[in-house]
Amino acid sequence: MSLYEKSLGSIEQAKEAALQILLHNAHGPYEGLPRTAGWGYPEPYTRDLMISSLGVLATGNEELADALRRTLVALASNQTAHGHIPSLAHDSTNRGASDTTPLFLFGLALYRKSTNQPEFLSETAEKALTWMQYQSPDDRVMVCQLPTSDWRDEQYVMGYGLYVNMLVYAYLRFYGDHDSAELLRGAMSRLEVRGDEKNRYEQEALVEPSALYYALYSYKVMSSDRFDLLGNSLAILTGIASPKWARDLVAWIEVECEAMRGRGELAVDLPPCLFPFILPHHADWLPRYERYNRPGDYHNGGVWPFICGFYVAACVAAGEMELAERKLLALTEMVKPWHEDEAEWGFNEWIHAQNGKPSGRDWQTWSAAMYLYAAECVQKRCTPHFDEMRADNLIVTA
Repeated sequence: MSLYEKSLGSIEQAKEAALQILLHNAHGPYEGLPRTAGWGYPEPYTRDLMISSLGVLATGNEELADALRRTLVALASNQTAHGHIPSLAHDSTNRGASDTTPLFLFGLALYRKSTNQPEFLSETAEKALTWMQYQSPDDRVMVCQLPTSDWRDEQYVMGYGLYVNMLVYAYLRFYGDHDSAELLRGAMSRLEVRGDEKNRYEQEALVEPSALYYALYSYKVMSSDRFDLLGNSLAILTGIASPKWARDLVAWIEVECEAMRGRGELAVDLPPCLFPFILPHHADWLPRYERYNRPGDYHNGGVWPFICGFYVAACVAAGEMELAERKLLALTEMVKPWHEDEAEWGFNEWIHAQNGKPSGRDWQTWSAAMYLYAAECVQKRCTPHFDEMRADNLIVTA
């Protein structure tokens, strides 16, 4: 019996705890909309709740599906005249995020598919799609963003950001705009970082000279070739990365993480959200990072359970099932410790990379939801909502 098989009981306990957390968070103090965390973050944050839709819908729970529906309706009612989706589902004045509108389109597509309601909130969707067209400076699909405008409110990502454009690619496929999706796929070459190029941050050697990943962002003469785990996991899930590329990329991530553990930079068996860490002597270090974004913390290489859920799913998509099982076990261990209020399962916001200690808020909605999605992917040996997309990509590129 494998270690994974021996640990199924613990995984089931974690799944049940995650489900109870989502049910606890399904009704909050703002118009009854879901809350973002069990004790802190009572507000219905758009990005957290839309990302959580993957795990929410995986449960098949009607109460949670209704909470997602109510959130989508609230977002539609607070959409701006030009089509932008606010950062808080109940507050039309809280604007300016680069990822809320693509995440709304993403979450809406998942809900439509899961409930067989292809026209649900169609007018809102059309306005949001129009808004996103105007976010492309060269009018060729790839969108731009301002610093600190995506989920990383303490991280500078400027211009063509990887993560946001992966969301754009996903929703374009979901909404059947395959021509635009192919234009975006071609434009992704702007973000390619190849293994035979010197990494400016003196990162450990790549797995092989042909190893390839997508950079954090690029725009004209500005760029960052730091590794964004969420963006690259989405590249694997959506099929932007070919099957061979996906396998090589996962192998490279594991080698890099082992090197970080050897240097004392990583205490857990899961990747940080960003590496190499931004250090005080690096050109992209900002004075504010000393207080809010130190190396190995928060957005500067903290280990985020919700992103690790995406990585587990990416391992499944890459066909690395044994690795996916091992990473799910590591994630099961990581979501257990509590930080704020004593609980059997913490499902914390983020983990310090160097010591593995939880920080931020406990009972985080997206941590619980993405754990459930990751477990679903491993146990069913597939990636719901993305398998068909990757299959379509192979047909298009054949």
